[in-house]
Amino acid sequence: CIGGAIRDPLSGRSYVYGAMRVTGAANPLLPVQETRNGKLPQRTIVTKSAAGYSSYGNQIGLATGQVDEIYHDGYAAKRMEIGAVIGAAPAKNIRRERPSAGDVAILLGGRTGRDGCGGATGSSKAHTTKSLETCGAEVQKGNAPEERKLQRLFRNGEASRLIKRCNDFGAGGVGVAIGELADGLIINLDNVPKKYEGLNGTELAISESQERMAVVVEAKDAEAFMALATQENIESHIVATITEDPRLVMSFCGDNIVDIARSFLDTNGAEKHMTATVASPKSFAKAPVTDFSTGYMDVASDLNCCSKRGLSERFDSTIGGGTVLMPFGGKYQRTPTQAMVQKIAVEKQDTDTCSFMTWGGNPYIMEQSPYHGSYLAVIESVCKLVATGANLDETYLTFQEYFKRLGKEESRWGQPVASLLGAFRAQMELGIAAIGGKDSMSGSFEELDVPPTLISFAVTTGKLNAVISPEFKKAGSKVVWLRPTYGADGLPEIHSLQDVMQTVNALCADGKASAVYTPTFGGIAEAVLKMAMGNGIGFDFDTNIEINEIFSCQYGSFLVELTQDLDVGVLLGVTTGQAHITHGVAVLQLSALLAAYENKLEPVYRCNVQPEQKIDIPAFESHSVKWHTPSQRTAKPRVLIPVFPGTNCEYDGAKAVELAGGEAEIVVIQNLTAEGIIQSIDHMANRIKESQIVFIPGGFSGGDEPDGSGKFITSFFRNGKIAQEINELLKKRDGLMCGICNGFQALIKLGLVPYGEIMDTDENCPTLTYNTIGRHQSKLCRTRVASNCSPWMMQTKVGEIYTVPISHGEGRFLGSDELINKLAKNGQIATQYVDFNGNPTANIDFNPNNSAYAIEGITSPDGRVLGKMGHTERIGKGLYQNVEGTYEMGLFSSAMMYFK
Repeated sequence: CIGGAIRDPLSGRSYVYGAMRVTGAANPLLPVQETRNGKLPQRTIVTKSAAGYSSYGNQIGLATGQVDEIYHDGYAAKRMEIGAVIGAAPAKNIRRERPSAGDVAILLGGRTGRDGCGGATGSSKAHTTKSLETCGAEVQKGNAPEERKLQRLFRNGEASRLIKRCNDFGAGGVGVAIGELADGLIINLDNVPKKYEGLNGTELAISESQERMAVVVEAKDAEAFMALATQENIESHIVATITEDPRLVMSFCGDNIVDIARSFLDTNGAEKHMTATVASPKSFAKAPVTDFSTGYMDVASDLNCCSKRGLSERFDSTIGGGTVLMPFGGKYQRTPTQAMVQKIAVEKQDTDTCSFMTWGGNPYIMEQSPYHGSYLAVIESVCKLVATGANLDETYLTFQEYFKRLGKEESRWGQPVASLLGAFRAQMELGIAAIGGKDSMSGSFEELDVPPTLISFAVTTGKLNAVISPEFKKAGSKVVWLRPTYGADGLPEIHSLQDVMQTVNALCADGKASAVYTPTFGGIAEAVLKMAMGNGIGFDFDTNIEINEIFSCQYGSFLVELTQDLDVGVLLGVTTGQAHITHGVAVLQLSALLAAYENKLEPVYRCNVQPEQKIDIPAFESHSVKWHTPSQRTAKPRVLIPVFPGTNCEYDGAKAVELAGGEAEIVVIQNLTAEGIIQSIDHMANRIKESQIVFIPGGFSGGDEPDGSGKFITSFFRNGKIAQEINELLKKRDGLMCGICNGFQALIKLGLVPYGEIMDTDENCPTLTYNTIGRHQSKLCRTRVASNCSPWMMQTKVGEIYTVPISHGEGRFLGSDELINKLAKNGQIATQYVDFNGNPTANIDFNPNNSAYAIEGITSPDGRVLGKMGHTERIGKGLYQNVEGTYEMGLFSSAMMYFK
């Protein structure tokens, strides 16, 4: 899913920097014994698919800013897996021209296998109990590190500007990806690189093996382009020639096995017609709620309102150093955001322009009326943009529709027809166009059908200073409810809605709104609960607000926490310092609501794991006011950043180095051939000689090999030439090294931390192992400076607390008590995870991997080598606006200052 989504914009040379994942499932809490024959349990489906998507996204280095899952019994028919990505490219790098005769098509990236033969058509089929017997081979095998290399190549302006036309490999494999590049083509299938021998011409032509791209370049530019691909450790092969004759020709083993006129291909087959009958809509109003306390507890524990934090934290949300809003905000990181907001990804500069992306959709309304449901899906997605501070200039939509198998029944065809009419009405009234989209009319399993579903994704751009987050900011604020007039059909009247949105825009722009939320599944009740949780702020409803209004659908309305007393909207209530939600005499403790909210999906998506034992962890302290002076000084230290297969944090590290005043040099390590490895070793050794610092960035080296990650990096650095130059750098030139996350794992395996030299490690050495929770963890953590004796820590003081993004599956630091006490005595424990009181802790909310003694970072004895789990390099102006903290700890500026 995510690999294909990234490749689509990549064909337009766009670098994808953000992803949003929305899925649909039946109740994952259903007991296994109630699972239908021929189906996997929903719990297995939701957890395995989350593991797959997050693994790919985390490996390739993509910030997934929002993750949500819709629960409806109909999705037992066929799971819904959709989402959206957003990317950008410098306009100067985009070249789009019609290929000319004599141009060549180059195939880049992964090799071709039998996986994915028939994949696109297979995913569009309605399945039965027999599907597993025939459809398993249709599934493509992903390779995220390979696609990361393609991203790097296409981000290189020199390479991008050589490309006249490009296509990604998706449905149809070579036949489509290369067959669509020009009207006339001769494709030599013998030149298509294979994963293994034995593939016939048909398999080579239609395989949808992943992580491949096809580009057209002028023949004179082919050698230069392929050389740039080699520099990025990418295989490239000329597989086709553009001809004047408008025919698609494929040759295999000397024979032409395909020879088709383009005019025939362009007919798109025979015309088809179908009559659709649209059913009368049913009421989509919720059942009335009369008891405040019961209704609120029901909302808190509703599958479509409850916490998805255990799901979301599997996905890296901060890579790229451009995350403006974390998925969960407030002091306690509990208020989910309603929009994914990120800085536009620029490689070597900074920007105050950010992208906003939202989604909207409710299958419960859709199943009553696809027309009304689709209209409201558009309204919801657009209102979420407004609630996050965006104006609607240059706003666009894209739709993803999911319906049961249509067959030839007029009533079944009526559902997508009604749905698209509703969405079209919303577009026309708002003056916002939908571009592209995806659809599937295959959501059936025997007699089971998915609910009619249309998800609207909305996107726009804006400035950092315009962004508003939804968590309540303080006690004593008035919260108003701005709502449009609703028509007899239950939909907001467009002029009234536009007036409301303009009012919210003005309040945000004038600094009169500190928090905004637009109600969705759970109405106002859900909105207030989620706004309250982030900072633990209570709320007293005004008694003039009727209970049923609190729990009913309120699409198109807004809740606004005001910064001053204004006569606007309807007074909904007041925020309080008491951790409860009240309405008249009814009082609900936030703790009780939070327990219901957080624990509903705990059996499926774990996030509230208790430590094995509660112990008092000492807060280590080692102070320094004077640091070693290097023998060689330089005004602009050169920082060498090696990129191994699986590395994905090199851009973040390079930007942090440049921002601190250093000169970053990224070196890609090649491992496709033995010769490439030898050349990389020689090149790396020479570059270390010219550098003052070596920085090993994070990632998933080798896809995180079995029994621990970082082994490929370790073996590379143990090479005699490299080890000698590292020793010269550290021992004779007083140089520095740093490894973060995957880089920290490599330093540990090498012995560079905590011992200060490359050595053979054994069971007595410290190690980094799997997080206790058993999954990837991505969030913000508080870390306390335990020692500032390292040159990397010169600008910090012991006891200072910095908030740092973490994203890892193997970050648990372990070592014997004797060793850790020795490290503490030597001042080698740099940082510890701490709670709100600044105390080191084993609590998973603060120590996400259950590291021994809450250790987050350590150094070599002389402090010149630093290893840490937290991504201190993911810094910048305007980031993480919905979680207060000090993020810049001066790590890289300290290292630069050391040499000046």
